[in-house]
Amino acid sequence: MMNADSNRLERRAGQRFEVHLPLAVRFEGRTVSGFTQDLSARGIFFYTEANLPEGAAVELTFTMPSEITLGESMPVRCCGHVLRVAPPRGGQRNGIAVRLDSYEYLAADAGEPLSQFMRISAAAAAEGPRPLSR
Repeated sequence: MMNADSNRLERRAGQRFEVHLPLAVRFEGRTVSGFTQDLSARGIFFYTEANLPEGAAVELTFTMPSEITLGESMPVRCCGHVLRVAPPRGGQRNGIAVRLDSYEYLAADAGEPLSQFMRISAAAAAEGPRPLSR
């Protein structure tokens, strides 16, 4: 017999990494900033001040850290659709879950200038990505 918990584990079979990175979110012809909470091969969860509706097509650009690429850090562009929106609570930003449909690695100088969007704390950056416990 399958219950909701086993179904959730089945849907999240891929490894997720908790990683806090600045990202550029492009939708409806405009670009806004955000920062990641976690990512996997199939999806990403991030925070932004923008209001994105469920089902919206988005393009996300960020630098994939070397701990995940197992090589050099590389800019990446992902395309996907918003699956879920968690409204802000207590001063937080909107939490956005996106199912990734495709991604491509970019030339080192082809990515958006992400430094203009978001600065993350040195502590969060020093921690690096780590697998989320299930």
